[in-house]
Amino acid sequence: SLSMFGALYLEDAEYWVPAWNGEHELTGDPQSEVSLIYYPDRTGLEDRVFRIRTGLSSASTPLPRTSHLVSNIQATEQENRDVFVTASWQVTSFRHKSLTTFVGRYEYCLRDTSDGLRIARKKTVVINDVIPNVMDFYSI
Repeated sequence: SLSMFGALYLEDAEYWVPAWNGEHELTGDPQSEVSLIYYPDRTGLEDRVFRIRTGLSSASTPLPRTSHLVSNIQATEQENRDVFVTASWQVTSFRHKSLTTFVGRYEYCLRDTSDGLRIARKKTVVINDVIPNVMDFYSI
């Protein structure tokens, strides 16, 4: 069965966190360039959630305590009725007596389905250029 998290995404939803290819340039093609995280469809996210929930992800045990702040949300409807959404974000995590903050911006493509709006594509740009410890979907 799908978790509530997974149900937000369409089955063929792309989840992408590109890497920096220079001081001001992100990688542009997850198929041929390095990405911090890339799942071409929802199954990669479902696997991560399964491993965390079952304790099979040693890198995620224990889970950090997190605070997620999202701001500057802007939405525009596209010609095909998809909704393009951008937002700024900051996530602060506390784990093993250490505080880590990641910041960046989100880009979503939301699709109107019979079950309501679902995520067809999510791109997360992480502004940090140093990843001091574990970075997973829950920390960005």
